[in-house]
Amino acid sequence: MELSQVVVGAIVTEKAERLKGVNRTYTIRVAPNATKVDIANALTKFYDVEVTSVRTMRMPSKTRAVGRGKVITKRKPFKKVMVTLSPKSKPLDIANFKV
Repeated sequence: MELSQVVVGAIVTEKAERLKGVNRTYTIRVAPNATKVDIANALTKFYDVEVTSVRTMRMPSKTRAVGRGKVITKRKPFKKVMVTLSPKSKPLDIANFKV
């Protein structure tokens, strides 16, 4: 996979912000076919950070029942990762993409 297309964006929730300060764990949205090795290599290459662990999750789509047996999709499925950085690594800033 092309490493420049692995990281899609940051996930900003209360839990994600709390984990940043306590455990140096960042929550990121990634491409659906990205592997743990691809993610670690992309973060090291483009964001200049040292990755300790990568945990991946596939988030299902949210659906809602409307009417008689009909379902609408409210959110598409996506893949997210929780990346823990080493203590000597600098903080991860998704906005600073290094070419």
